[in-house]
Amino acid sequence: MLRSVFRALAVCGVALAAIAMFSERGASNARLLPSPMVGDGLAITSGEEVAIFSGGCFWGVQAVFQHMKGVTSAVSGYTGGKLKNPTYEQVSTGTTGHAESVRVTFDPSQVSYADLLRVFFSVATDPTQLNYQGPDHGTQYRSALWYTSEAQKNTATAYIKQLENAKTYSNKIVTEVKPAQDFYNAERHHQDFATLNPDYPYIVINDAPKVVNLKRLFPTMYREQPVLVGAAQP
Repeated sequence: MLRSVFRALAVCGVALAAIAMFSERGASNARLLPSPMVGDGLAITSGEEVAIFSGGCFWGVQAVFQHMKGVTSAVSGYTGGKLKNPTYEQVSTGTTGHAESVRVTFDPSQVSYADLLRVFFSVATDPTQLNYQGPDHGTQYRSALWYTSEAQKNTATAYIKQLENAKTYSNKIVTEVKPAQDFYNAERHHQDFATLNPDYPYIVINDAPKVVNLKRLFPTMYREQPVLVGAAQP
């Protein structure tokens, strides 16, 4: 897995060469997508809603949602498989059925599920990549939306159809839309990884550009201080 390769590069002192080779890749897929035509409205009263997103390595997906206004929690973890309480090592084999995922809790009076979808597809993932995302390959990196309500299901399916009808992508959208399953929090060292390790080569190349693109494309949804899983805030 390339995350391990980049770790080795950093140890060997040649991380800068890797960054020079690949720095454009993390930013190249971002695009400002149209607003969803279904579910694009805020709730009248504040509350709490949960949605789960899978779109490659959870470090970057978590970082994007942590920088969104209205998100109160974004936790990296595993879902979609049958193995109970899986470990990172087990999920990384690609045999557990789980996908690296992020469980997002948000206030629908401040940010809608439709907003989360738009940002997810615009800057966090490429929905046309089947069972991989960028440098990471395997079913554990598949793109999926795990809905927790019929409203989320309807919004997700309608948005994918909207993007397909508009021929937004040259390739077919392969993002799965499925009911939420048991979600298992990832190990502590995987939480807030992008924020706590900003100089880590994988983050510099693949994930930091996603947060930069969130700020650039969605300035009104962006917040500078991320909401972190750990108790210590930056």
